Amino acid sequence: MAIGSKRLVVGAHYGLRSWLAQRVTAAVMIVYAIVLLGLWVAARVHDYDAWAGIFAPLPMKIATLLAFAALGYHAWVGVRDIWMDYVKPVGVRLALHLATILALGAFAAWAVQILWRV
Repeated sequence: MAIGSKRLVVGAHYGLRSWLAQRVTAAVMIVYAIVLLGLWVAARVHDYDAWAGIFAPLPMKIATLLAFAALGYHAWVGVRDIWMDYVKPVGVRLALHLATILALGAFAAWAVQILWRV
């Protein structure tokens, strides 16, 4: 004899994964911001050369790219959820998702270009 009813669970099930992604990417960005602030204060000279010197070493470039990747994914999760919650026509939502992905990809490429110029 079965107790209870079988319930069909539907949906995208993004809730926990999105929540966790937002928290993890936020933590990465906070740690990076604290490290960057510490390096900026330690530089004591606040001109372009000192600022560029902070980003010149390879480990700092990698950390900056990691922070930008976290920022991009954080933005994607947030904007994707806005499009899914408030834009009902599927074609419009798909176009907005595509535009968001293209914009975030362009921003990431721009960040790489800037970092490797320093």
